[in-house]
Amino acid sequence: MAYPYILLQAVLVPLVAAGISFLAGPRLGKKVGWVGFLGISLSTVALLISGGDEAYSGGKILEGYDWAPSAGLRFGFLADGLSFPVLVLVNLVLAATAVYSMPYMEKRVQALYGEVRKGRLRMYYLNFLLVCSGLAGIVLSTNLIELYLFLELVLIPTFVIISLFGYVQKERVGAIYIIWNQLGAFVFLAGIALAYVATATGGAPSSFEISDLGRADGGPWAYWVAGLILLGWLVKMGIFGFHMWLPITEAEPPTAFAPTMAIVSGVGSYVLARVLLFGMPATFHAFSLPLMAWGVITMFYGGAVTLAQTDLKYIFAWSTMSQNAYSVLGLASWSALGVAGGVFYFTSHILGKFVMFSIAGILLAQTGLRDSRQMGGLAAKMPFTAALFVLGALILSAVPPTSGFQAEWIMFAGIFSPGAAGSPAYIAVAFLGLVATLLTVAYTFWPIRRVFFGALPTSLEGVKEAPLSMTLPLLGVIVVSILVGIYPDLVSKFLLAFASSLPIGVGSQ
Repeated sequence: MAYPYILLQAVLVPLVAAGISFLAGPRLGKKVGWVGFLGISLSTVALLISGGDEAYSGGKILEGYDWAPSAGLRFGFLADGLSFPVLVLVNLVLAATAVYSMPYMEKRVQALYGEVRKGRLRMYYLNFLLVCSGLAGIVLSTNLIELYLFLELVLIPTFVIISLFGYVQKERVGAIYIIWNQLGAFVFLAGIALAYVATATGGAPSSFEISDLGRADGGPWAYWVAGLILLGWLVKMGIFGFHMWLPITEAEPPTAFAPTMAIVSGVGSYVLARVLLFGMPATFHAFSLPLMAWGVITMFYGGAVTLAQTDLKYIFAWSTMSQNAYSVLGLASWSALGVAGGVFYFTSHILGKFVMFSIAGILLAQTGLRDSRQMGGLAAKMPFTAALFVLGALILSAVPPTSGFQAEWIMFAGIFSPGAAGSPAYIAVAFLGLVATLLTVAYTFWPIRRVFFGALPTSLEGVKEAPLSMTLPLLGVIVVSILVGIYPDLVSKFLLAFASSLPIGVGSQ
């Protein structure tokens, strides 16, 4: 069943919900979160009903809207084997976040201002839903300028949320976030401008369309275009050398918003697949081996620093840096399995990261603590939360039957394929990447022992289990992860169909 303007509404419905949240916030109080949940959920369900069969069978939905035709600008939205599953799973996490945020943000506003100010709650949901709209636009965009504008739509409200509701030195953290991300966006914009010039070949006019980037592939400006776009997004993903902004800006915002921050940084893996692997695959191939090596360095460095953390939020913030590099490693393998697995891993990562960040928020709300060294024995007081923490660790550690296992084995099958074709350098980098995954197992499971087992401090004798409004959204996301782990075709069939259509290696180079 097809609905008109189905992709446009995926972007506009969160915007409408943002306006309703702002206007109805003083009356609804914390319940304003249900407006966001319903807006995100309804648009996602409509997308599933209208576009699921089309995308699953290898087709696509394309919508175009005139903007400034004389300047070559047109708003376009595309749902295909790449964007469809990514948007659905991103929206799943955002919808769960909208519900989880209601009790958490009520306590956060009270802690900041001494009372629950309903105007502050509506400011949170207004900006949160603007981010949701921007993320949908990034995933569906067919035009580079359009993509850049949606990127900016994500940037500003994220800065506002960090600055208004964050923890330690929240204004400084907000400034760090916006400076680094504007830097990445500026480099990306420079690549867009150069791409516009480079697409004017063979009598064809200049174009901002991603589908027209192939005109520049192999041309005199190709490496500059791809290099600038790649560099801009590596900054925004917090890859080693550009990572300084990422840990603090995931650890110090309100914990309810931290999973959204993981999406904001990780969505770069989707953009690289859409823009460079789809638009300029031959040029991107030249970056393959050095980018794989860079990804492995990031995995080891991020994992090692994560192991040194004791603050639960910083544990999961630093781990985001390491796990973003997993996706980069898969994309850089330049194989269909690697590309599909890299994007699959991003979607699984945000499911697991939602669970882990949310539990850090639960522990903060129930105990007032973030330092794992001050905890212990909490499984006796919070058995359901402890079970959810273990399940979240299974997702991030890629243990069956979770989605993480399916994503990781598909990705590493692609990562090893260049080495299997006879390249020792590729096989060495792939092997090191596999070794680095052991760090993930270590830093996701060691907090379980420290937080939930051992002796219970006397100061925590009165701790109670978290309310269902905070734990049930986590359980829902875990169920989806296990379902995808048991039936991986729910995601992998879309992504493999897209990746197999690219002019890159299928199983080898």
